[in-house]
Amino acid sequence: MAATPAIRRRGIPRSVLAENLWAYLFILPWILGFVLIEVGPVLASFALSFTNYDIVTPIPQTDIVGLKNYDKMLFRDPLFWHSLKVTAIFSVGSVILGIIFGVMLALMLNQNLRGIAFYRTIFFTPAVVAGVAVAYMWQWVLHKEAGILNTVLRYVGIEGPNWLFNYELALPTFIFMNLWALGGGTVIYLAALQGVPTQLYEAAEIDGAGWISKTWNVTIPMISPAIFFNLIMGIIGSFQVFINSFVITDGGPANATLFYVLYLYEQAFRSLKMGYASALSVALFLIIMVLTVLAFAMSGRWVYYEGELKK
Repeated sequence: MAATPAIRRRGIPRSVLAENLWAYLFILPWILGFVLIEVGPVLASFALSFTNYDIVTPIPQTDIVGLKNYDKMLFRDPLFWHSLKVTAIFSVGSVILGIIFGVMLALMLNQNLRGIAFYRTIFFTPAVVAGVAVAYMWQWVLHKEAGILNTVLRYVGIEGPNWLFNYELALPTFIFMNLWALGGGTVIYLAALQGVPTQLYEAAEIDGAGWISKTWNVTIPMISPAIFFNLIMGIIGSFQVFINSFVITDGGPANATLFYVLYLYEQAFRSLKMGYASALSVALFLIIMVLTVLAFAMSGRWVYYEGELKK
């Protein structure tokens, strides 16, 4: 039997090289944008966090202060911890309620009923409305004297409180307001629900499972990847909340709605302490990263992929 000829190593054809070159040229604008708009400012913010940069003074003349900004942030600035606490409470409340009501809404919108597309559109529309417009709308709805909500309550003999400027009610009111944009996550839940195999429900019915049992043991596990995705996006988004507080209360009353990003904004553009604000932004990045890593680490206990528990 003749010996098998040695296989000669061949180079990459010119056509493949040309194709790859064109691909990189097409994605070059995105790469440049990512580097200049995303990576560049992140690195610059990290570098400025070690200075006392005040925006007015040119950067070459700015003094390097080392870890003083971080020392102030952790040990000598009570508003840092207060804003972090306010944001954490908002995050827990808005994310949990967003998941619960989002799944419930998706279950209702998953019915095969006449005109269901219209209702899906109605519930999704608020998710694409501009944030400033929504903030002014809620300011009008929740106004103590002229607000629609308190006006309706007066018709039934109830004197409504000052929702937005009551120290005890301001933060819960903001959590409630956040449910306005529930439709964005609901669309993802709805897509996941429509991908659940009907055979699983049929098998559960044969075993005598009711609606609650099927929902808990079939629906929730099968859409858990969608729940996990919205959980991650909810955590990231809730720690960056800014517009409603900035437009409506400006952090009040008595810093009850002083969210972290609003406090960062005040330090950067009102107090002109850009170096300190940069340190706050680095801390925010680390907080979100840690929470995201923890969420991924714990997801293996409850997120199912392809019908199997994630390892």
